[in-house]
Amino acid sequence: MEMDFSRPEYYRNRELSWIQFDYRILNEAKDKTNPLFERLKFLSITASNLDEFFMVRVGSLTDMKDAGYTKLDIAGMTVSEQLTEIGRQTHELIEAQYSAWNNSLRPALMSEGLTILKGYEDLTKEEAEFVDRYFMDEVYPVLTPMAVDSSRPFPLIRNKSLNIGALLKKPEDERAAKHEDEIVFATVQVPSVLPRIVELPKGANGERRCILLGEIVEKNLKKLFLNYEILCAHPYRITRNADLSIDEEEAEDLLKEIQKQIKKRQWGKAIKLEVEKNADKQFVKRLKKELGLKDDYIYEINGPMDLTFLMKIYGMEGFDKLKSKKYIPVQSPAIDKNLSIFDNIKKGDILLHHPYESFDPVVNFVREAAVDPDVLAIKQTLYRVSGNSPIIAALAKAADNGKQVSVLVELKARFDEENNIAWAKMLEKAGCHVIYGLVGLKTHSKITLVVRREEEGICRYVHLGTGNYNDATAKLYTDVGLLTCNSLIGEDATAVFNMLSGYSEPLTWNKLVLAPHWMRDRFMHLIQREKKHALEGRKGRIIAKVNSLSDKGIIEALYDASAAGVEIDLVVRGICCLKTGIPGVSENIHVRSIVGEFLEHSRIYYFYNDGVEEIYCASADWMSRNLDRRVEIMFPVENPDLMERLKSILQTELDDNVKASVLQYDGSYVKPDRRGRVSVLSQQAFCDEAQLSAKKENEAETARTFTPKMNPNE
Repeated sequence: MEMDFSRPEYYRNRELSWIQFDYRILNEAKDKTNPLFERLKFLSITASNLDEFFMVRVGSLTDMKDAGYTKLDIAGMTVSEQLTEIGRQTHELIEAQYSAWNNSLRPALMSEGLTILKGYEDLTKEEAEFVDRYFMDEVYPVLTPMAVDSSRPFPLIRNKSLNIGALLKKPEDERAAKHEDEIVFATVQVPSVLPRIVELPKGANGERRCILLGEIVEKNLKKLFLNYEILCAHPYRITRNADLSIDEEEAEDLLKEIQKQIKKRQWGKAIKLEVEKNADKQFVKRLKKELGLKDDYIYEINGPMDLTFLMKIYGMEGFDKLKSKKYIPVQSPAIDKNLSIFDNIKKGDILLHHPYESFDPVVNFVREAAVDPDVLAIKQTLYRVSGNSPIIAALAKAADNGKQVSVLVELKARFDEENNIAWAKMLEKAGCHVIYGLVGLKTHSKITLVVRREEEGICRYVHLGTGNYNDATAKLYTDVGLLTCNSLIGEDATAVFNMLSGYSEPLTWNKLVLAPHWMRDRFMHLIQREKKHALEGRKGRIIAKVNSLSDKGIIEALYDASAAGVEIDLVVRGICCLKTGIPGVSENIHVRSIVGEFLEHSRIYYFYNDGVEEIYCASADWMSRNLDRRVEIMFPVENPDLMERLKSILQTELDDNVKASVLQYDGSYVKPDRRGRVSVLSQQAFCDEAQLSAKKENEAETARTFTPKMNPNE
């Protein structure tokens, strides 16, 4: 029987699914089995995530509503319905965040000897004197108080800045102050250039006590508005629409156009106002009027505003015992340190699993290529790189050494635009040929090609990855990468760069699968092949590990395969618009999300194929933007040993019953029942496995190089 798998009730709204993801991170902040400072970090992440969610996703929906957009989403919701439900659930999420802070984390810090004071009233006399001096010496000179009256309009409040607002009146105007228009609104930005947390001198008992900068500014407002009486004062914070609108077709210079749009980001339309709980009603009314916001966009905060400050607490020294032991990535046992990176790759394909294994081989791949006299050309795509990138330095050095260096720098990488513009200009000055992405598409693929002259002729070495060429995040994100000199992949890599730089697209490809051209079709083919096997009475099996699953076409295909009997296991870190457990539709689909110390970022796809297994890794998720609006690369892993390793990685994540949460029919996520079962924490298992492999390789290396002393009696 033909079934309609496109029915809206079979899908979950993308934005509401994302809110569920932030709840899963919040659950880690509430989990008392995690070290206390790690819990602070998770709570901070929920806050920074929520900021970006509003700036991008809610901002985009607001634009759609203003434009009169009427199309329903895959779950059958209008834009207005989505915004209403997002508002309701976000209010609940923020309440849960501050409940965790006020009722659990702040008291726990106090019990460990670190007190975050709520305000001036908690200061001792000596501490108050210290803070007053600190204000006059360090803070006062930086502040810019701004009053709003007939001659001074309401100022532009910077996106995400923390501000202290106040209602003021002249002391002699007590009668006139009863009239709202006689009351002056004033505001001052809490300076971001100063530390948000001010640690007080240690007391006799050694207790460490801190006060937030905002509390200091609020308490000293009188010194900023000397001729006024302060009726009330409250902290507030605005989040603005930061979703850039770039007309690439009309832009004469993409770099200049993006630079112009970035400046507008700080002053986009206000879409969220956070204000202190129980703030003066007249104060809130004034902000609402000036910002043009309705009540649904106002969030009352029961505690310190902007919980991202908790990451600063995490960075405080002296609390290592309250943090997880820092994991140091080990060197891959596949890399012989006595050989060049090229000789290592010649021995066979190398699979790297970050951050368990070091990112150094990838950096060394570019570094060695930069100085190797036999290397003729280096070509690379860059999406996000670190602030002091060794890869950028190596590319510049390669150009200085006369190599042909071509780099595609994606200027449209959200919130990294300014960094990427700076890198692009620097690379150009160094003599590199820089491509600024493609019109209408983001280049999200992760690929490096090194062309080398050898005795046998030209050899092409390639690195392909699921993560960015960022040595900093490579220690925090889980990713996989492949180093290979496979000639067919080398040919494809050359074709990729020719396509990116010159719009030259070959008629056929050997191994690599590209979006937006045919990656969607390949996925559809692979899923339907499993369905065909199942319908013929054979085993059908799919395992996929992605960051997000929201593409309707892919979900329909998975439903179709599930209905045919294909067993499908999905590891989806964040957004998942698929529903599990729908009778006759998704009973064979199981979804889990893993939230742990490292950010799950790798994309791995497994298809049983009637026993002739196929495994792919990719830069792409199962999202419409990845399949249709980005340049992405999927690559096969065909070496039997490496395939087994990837299968083991997938199975370990499916076995995780500590940091995994399983998606339920109603959309909630529940931790697996561990009663009577051995605990499996996948990320810890990968750490242990990497360290054990490195230890064995070191022992083997020692045995190979050890020369026993001659017995003097012989």
